[in-house]
Amino acid sequence: MLSFLSLHWLDIFTTILGLLYIWLEYRASIALWVVGIVMPALDVWLYWQHGLYGDAGMAVYYTLAAIYGYAVWKFGRKRGQTAGQQMPITHMPRRLFVPTVVFFVVAWGATYYVLITFTDSNVPALDAFTNALSFVGLWALARKYVEQWQFWIAVDLVCTGLYIYKGIPFKALLYGLYVVIAVAGYRKWRGEAEVRS
Repeated sequence: MLSFLSLHWLDIFTTILGLLYIWLEYRASIALWVVGIVMPALDVWLYWQHGLYGDAGMAVYYTLAAIYGYAVWKFGRKRGQTAGQQMPITHMPRRLFVPTVVFFVVAWGATYYVLITFTDSNVPALDAFTNALSFVGLWALARKYVEQWQFWIAVDLVCTGLYIYKGIPFKALLYGLYVVIAVAGYRKWRGEAEVRS
């Protein structure tokens, strides 16, 4: 038992932080960004050890994006938002759909190229997919768009399979749970979204 815990302690600890993070996200609590700084900083080490170089790089981005997300939630404004009002949950404007898809495709291709050129990753297409879609998901979360949950459902499904394949069992269980919570979060945020023109 001690050898198992010694081998998987980082996986277990970041999984606990991940549960706290998703609970705070579900509640739309700004505290999610604090956990969002610590957890991915530790994930860099975890993923690098298991050859998930794209995810390790993505964890660096997550850390930086959490700082951005905190700042946007704390100081950002949306059209129609009154001074002193918390940033509201809204739907992503339709005008952003095409640029978002284009960015995702370019980011997927660029990440895939980096993985096949500079690493020995044996899952470059899926690793690049989750990274590219996570860029989009974090941006949408920082803007409090309901659709961010849809991006995370896709990311979490793929990551669950990847982590099982790569032998990171606790992280795989966490991402499987993330799928369920993301579906619930999508329903909750959709109900709370303000109708805006």
